[in-house]
Amino acid sequence: MALEVYKGSFGKNELTHLLKRCLFGVTRADVSSLLGKSLNEVVDYLLLDSSLPMFPINNYNDGSANDATIPAGGVWVNAPYGDGTINSRRVTSFKSWWTGQMLTQNVSLREKMVLFWHNHFATETAVISDARYIFKQNNLFRTLAFGSFKEMVKQITIDPGMLRYLNGYLNTKTAPDENYGRELQELFTMGKGPDAKFTEADVKAAARLLTGYRVDSVSITSIFDTTRHDTTDKQFSAFYNNKLIKGRIGVDGAKEVDDIVDMLFMQNQLALHVCRRLYTFFVYYDITPAVEQNVIIPLAEIFRTNNYQIKPVLKALFTSNDFFTAQNRSCNIKSPIDLVVGLCREFEIVFPDGLDYVNLYYMWDYIRGQASTIQQNIGDPPNVAGWPAYYQSPQFYELWVNSDTLPKRNSFTDRFISAGYTRNNKKIIIDPLVYTAKFSKPEDPDQLINDVIDHLYTLAVSAQVKTFLKSILLSNQASNIYWTEAWTNYKLDPTNTGKINIVTTRLKEFYKYIMNLEEYQLS
Repeated sequence: MALEVYKGSFGKNELTHLLKRCLFGVTRADVSSLLGKSLNEVVDYLLLDSSLPMFPINNYNDGSANDATIPAGGVWVNAPYGDGTINSRRVTSFKSWWTGQMLTQNVSLREKMVLFWHNHFATETAVISDARYIFKQNNLFRTLAFGSFKEMVKQITIDPGMLRYLNGYLNTKTAPDENYGRELQELFTMGKGPDAKFTEADVKAAARLLTGYRVDSVSITSIFDTTRHDTTDKQFSAFYNNKLIKGRIGVDGAKEVDDIVDMLFMQNQLALHVCRRLYTFFVYYDITPAVEQNVIIPLAEIFRTNNYQIKPVLKALFTSNDFFTAQNRSCNIKSPIDLVVGLCREFEIVFPDGLDYVNLYYMWDYIRGQASTIQQNIGDPPNVAGWPAYYQSPQFYELWVNSDTLPKRNSFTDRFISAGYTRNNKKIIIDPLVYTAKFSKPEDPDQLINDVIDHLYTLAVSAQVKTFLKSILLSNQASNIYWTEAWTNYKLDPTNTGKINIVTTRLKEFYKYIMNLEEYQLS
């Protein structure tokens, strides 16, 4: 059965829906730059390969602890390890930098895919411990974001960060460690579904096959040690068609990784599992029998037919009828990263420039910390399964919001429309005047309300909500003139403190209310 292609209208609402799922927040410039293009043109644009960003730098020298090998502002990703203090600061530098890539992203799906892969092949910086390996793994996800999943599985299997995280570097012929062999099948390729019928014997065989890898902290790579490798044959179960992978000796032992990857990719279950994960992440968590039959199975066929390249699957998913159905819009609760990064991008919050990299990195890390406070600390998911909201049935995304996190979400949005965050006399904050002035008719309260709702929400609000929002702008007066005059007077005399305060006070209350409504939590 072929995947049904979307043939409906593709206007501003559909474009916004697509972009909000593919980006972390959507700016008005993002929308205007693509408005008028066809769905296929927009999706192709989102999937364009682009150059990789600059690497993270030393922003952390402060006198109390200085990196002896990398000067301030220098790139540390290929430097010697240093010591625990410097490594800890590099980890923070990495997390700040990664947050910065989300905040400064182009109109591209790549950053969203980096988070998807990080959650799929979940590791924790606290366990890996070496910032250089942590960055290298993230760079792998960024490099292969739309590329070959088969190549990604091979590369993540011998990735030094993954070897550290799941004990692959301790896996030897005399003491096989089953951690990675289990997760490779249970989480990364076959999944835990009823049709993933690999056995404990398969886990043990995979562990024996993957013996011999160590991590070289000087070259910052994995190396294959022939003396630690199990050279005997590895027998797999009927689930894998009783595949026998012949043991290899010497340096050829490393080729057994190719053998197991080839075996895994012969199973239809692999394509189905990955397509379900993509659907859950980008569309909705409820994979009904109809969705399985009409969407997942055709997507998996596209995946296999295209030699496990990710880009054709993403193209098919984002141009499918299912992606644009009414029930799949505005149905996702924003992840913490979506919320905090999205707010900064939507309101076009101005950060320090690159020359002021110390403050810039600290402010990027402040944003990361706010997401961590509401349960999503990038780089450190709870465990190898990733964040529960992406997989835990039946709640899924609903796990992001509870009696603890919702007040904290509101506190975050309140803070940025009021005091913001200040460091070294530099402030990041929503500027309600600048944001409002970029709409087509900010002096018209009805038009302004509609424009703001269209930008910040993905669904309509009731007439009662609009009436209340209008009362804020009009300061509870009856006529539109009370807002129109206030805005016009400010624009005619933009340095007049009294006139600035009148519109600023109303706008802050206006945007605070908008961001405190449940609609702002949805994507």
